[in-house]
Formats: sequence, structure tokens, C-alpha cells
Amino acid sequence: MTAPALTHRPVWIAYACLAASMALVGSYVGLSKLLVAVLPVFLLAWLRFGIAAVAMAHWVRRQPGEAPLSPHDRKLLFLESFLGNFLFSICMLFGVALSTALAAGVIMAAIPAAVAILSRLFLKERITPRVAAGIACAVLGIMLVSMSKAAPGAAAGSLLGNLLLFGAVVCEASYVVIGKQLTGNVSAKRISALVNLWGLALVTPLGLWQALRFDFGGVPPSMWWLLLFYALAASMWTVWLWMTGLRTVPASRAGVFTVMLPISAAAVGVLFLGERFSPAQAGAFALALLGLVLATWPGRAAAADAPTRSG
Repeated sequence: MTAPALTHRPVWIAYACLAASMALVGSYVGLSKLLVAVLPVFLLAWLRFGIAAVAMAHWVRRQPGEAPLSPHDRKLLFLESFLGNFLFSICMLFGVALSTALAAGVIMAAIPAAVAILSRLFLKERITPRVAAGIACAVLGIMLVSMSKAAPGAAAGSLLGNLLLFGAVVCEASYVVIGKQLTGNVSAKRISALVNLWGLALVTPLGLWQALRFDFGGVPPSMWWLLLFYALAASMWTVWLWMTGLRTVPASRAGVFTVMLPISAAAVGVLFLGERFSPAQAGAFALALLGLVLATWPGRAAAADAPTRSG
């Protein structure tokens, strides 16, 4: 599969890939609340990257017709993994452990606004008044959920958890912008495999440190199956789906599909983890969704030129 071939596929396929990718991210953000209860964060991240490295070993090699990696591509691959894989995983896992899956869903709704800002800074895309209003809604939503009443004795932890989740938002937005620059030169499968290998290398020292002191026999069998899903979804399926869609869709427009992340994370929290909406969280979620619509809904001009702006 060569890189240019995907740009000629119907745009709805790209949209479906982007939506499916973010829905998977949201689901494992929510379910990771269960994993961090039984596995230390660095060990969990190390196992995740290790499992995915085995599953994607055959994706590492350059495909026929694909250009060799340039020094610039290698630098972008490292940054993509360091920000979008390593730091995102650490911030997200620690953040969910200290907060809730529902709060994670609300805070993650700020991703499109963050993408808009980074796209303006690095891709020179203009921030319209509507995008600015969307950013304001996202910030208000984050402030509201951060100030909502926490469980007794958990206020400090919840605040730190929310700050870490916001750090994950910045990392994910960086992942979108950097990924747009990569997809013009490297296949989606190879990006997925190489980014995961960098993540494995970065977390291995910390993962080994926790593994040497951990009792693996105390982990329930169901958690190993959940870990397998988390590893394949986080490192393999979501990255491949996102890079496949991003090749056709501009970064700023792709941001609209990150709406699936907070919706999916919140749904997991409510349906599977027994979490409930408080009035403050409901208001924050409404503000976040309004911010998504304002910041990412494409105008007529964007819709007209979208197919010609692929990187």
C-alpha cells in the first residue's frame, strides 16, 4: 500500500476511519479506569506498547513504492510518539486514576479547540470568530467540571487528575497536527508501527522498574483480556484508522471527529463504571459539545476545498 493511493478514496471512508478511531480512544480512556486499579501506570503502558509491537512487527518495513524516511520524517515520528503516545498515555492514565472517566470525557472535549490553536500556529490555519467562541466554550466546560464537587477527601486528587487530563488534550492535539505532516510521506501502517516502537523504547526503563516489584499473579484473568483490547486499540487500530483518514482530511476539519472521544469515554463511565452525571458535569459536557460544534463545523469554503488540501 503506497502513501498516495489512499488520497483517491471517497471522503466518507476517511470520515468513517476518523470517527471509529476517536470512538475507540474514548472507550479505552474510560475502561482504563479499571486497568489502573490493578496495574501500575508505567507497567501498564509498557505492556501496552509491548503487546502492540508484537502485533505490528510486520508493519515496520517500508512498503514497495514507499519513499525512504527523511531526517525530517524521523524527527516527526519521534515527536509523534513522545507527545501522542508516551506523554498522552502517562497523563491520561494518571489523570483517570485520580479523576473519573466522565470527567475525562468532558475535558477531552477540548481537543478540537486545542487542534485549532496548534493548526493556526504550525499549519498557518486561520482561527475564525466561531472557532474562538468554541475555544471559550471548551475552557468554560473544563473550569466547570474542575470546580464540581468531588468525593470527600478527593478534591486535591481530582484537581491534579483534571490537570493531567488537560495535558493529555494538548498531547493529543499535537498528535493530530504532527500526524497531518507525516501522512503525505509515510503509510498509515508504518506510522503506527514506528510510533509504537518509539513509545516502547521510551517507557521500557520505567516499565521494567515497576515490573520487578509487581505481583502478576494477583491480576484477575478478565483484566488481561481488557489489557489486550487496550493495547491493540490504543497502539494499533486507533493510530492506523486515524492516519488513514487524516491523509484525505485537513487537520482542522478532522478535529470535528474527536467529538467521538468524549462521548465514548462518558458513555463507558455511565454504562459500565456506574458513574452519574452531576448538574455541573452535565453543564460542562453541554458547553464542551457546543465548543466542538463552533470550533470544528466546516463552512462552505472549507467543504469546497477539503479534498485538495491533503498533505
